[in-house]
Amino acid sequence: PSNKARHRLPTIQGAIYLADASDGRALALLDSGEITLQRTGAATALAARYLARGDAATATICGCGAQGGIQLTALRHVLNLRTVYAWDADAETARAFASRMATETGIAVHAVDELGEATRGSEAIVTCTTARAPFLGLEHVRPGTFVAAIGADNPDKSELKPELMANATVVVDVLEQSLFMGDLHHAIQAGAMTATGVHAELGALVKGDKPGRRSADEITIFDSTGTGIQDVAAAARAYELAQHRRVGLACALS
Repeated sequence: PSNKARHRLPTIQGAIYLADASDGRALALLDSGEITLQRTGAATALAARYLARGDAATATICGCGAQGGIQLTALRHVLNLRTVYAWDADAETARAFASRMATETGIAVHAVDELGEATRGSEAIVTCTTARAPFLGLEHVRPGTFVAAIGADNPDKSELKPELMANATVVVDVLEQSLFMGDLHHAIQAGAMTATGVHAELGALVKGDKPGRRSADEITIFDSTGTGIQDVAAAARAYELAQHRRVGLACALS
């Protein structure tokens, strides 16, 4: 936890060991922090493609760390965003984020102190905080909004109130995992909904087995807990690109 202050290092560090699935040969060692950061944003963008309104132009980013920036960058691939609100428990962090992302994206990014005012004016909301108590409720979200809940990546974290989950179309990345972590986990524990109330896994939308957004007024939620297969897919693609572009350090791993 003190890495940032002492060493200017990220709090979470790790590596992905990529192997050939046919014979087990070592192929590459990659920085897992960057891979996980990017694929989490990509998953939100994919979910937004199926669950957000096509005319969504305003978004709120709750949590202005590294993941907040990636989330906004990814959303711009699928939504024509014109206005973005940035909210963080640390107001100074939100202001710095707004200034940086406005410069990087060329769109209007405004730091806000009042969460509800921003979210009620948004068609898309991303929560990517470290909160351990839910802060986004039904009273903060207007009909037709897409919500991507990213931060609850362990059983103790929670961002969405159970009542919001119960009154929305909920899509998860992996249902089995979401039953013991993520905001679905807390909604079930609170008795607000059951596993049978989940609309679909994200993969079912991509395959066409289940529909995405079905009406302009429904609230849709992507409860993202993160899954290792996303890291594998992203790492494999990074490895392919590194070979094609002849970048990276070549060394013998076995």
